[in-house]
Amino acid sequence: MSASHKVVLLVLVSGFLVGTAHAQPAKVSPAEREAKAREYFTDTKLKTQADRSVRFYSDLLKDKVVLISFVFTQCGDACPLITAKLVQVKRELGEAFGRDLRFISISVDPQHDRPQDLAKFARKLDAVHPQWLFVTGEPANVEHVVKKLGLWTPDVESHTTAMIVGSPRQARWKKVRPDAPAKIIAEELRHLVAGEIEARKLAQAGPAGR
Repeated sequence: MSASHKVVLLVLVSGFLVGTAHAQPAKVSPAEREAKAREYFTDTKLKTQADRSVRFYSDLLKDKVVLISFVFTQCGDACPLITAKLVQVKRELGEAFGRDLRFISISVDPQHDRPQDLAKFARKLDAVHPQWLFVTGEPANVEHVVKKLGLWTPDVESHTTAMIVGSPRQARWKKVRPDAPAKIIAEELRHLVAGEIEARKLAQAGPAGR
């Protein structure tokens, strides 16, 4: 990756999400790492665009590489553009999308964005896939989740346009600028997927395999 492209990928530093872009996590067991991730992210209840109740950590983050974006359906410019960028990223990823990773788009306007509104927004932008989850919920729950991600703002209009890519299993998280090229975002996700597969193998092998 060129130096200019490295600048596009910023480090997310907030609470549990601490480190450098390519730091190796401390030597802890997979069970310990999962327990810490669950404790930090919590199983706060949200709802998908299909009106299905989900737990933030256990149902959305666990055992997946994720890309998280922040949207609201009445957004006139940034949200549709970012979502369209992610449609390009999904195409770049091919079969890896859905199998090894998922996208999570969190509404920052849960008072107005109902599941059916998010479903309509997704259809309009061709952002429809079983592993692309648009989520909303009780305002307090959404606020709690976005604060855990370090990107909460009470003003919907000034919400972050940054995206987050990461893996709880690897304890690796990065913040990605919205102007990052789709190919570069896909490249970073592939790198995380490779690490996820390796970490999964090591966890299955147990202490004898490490």
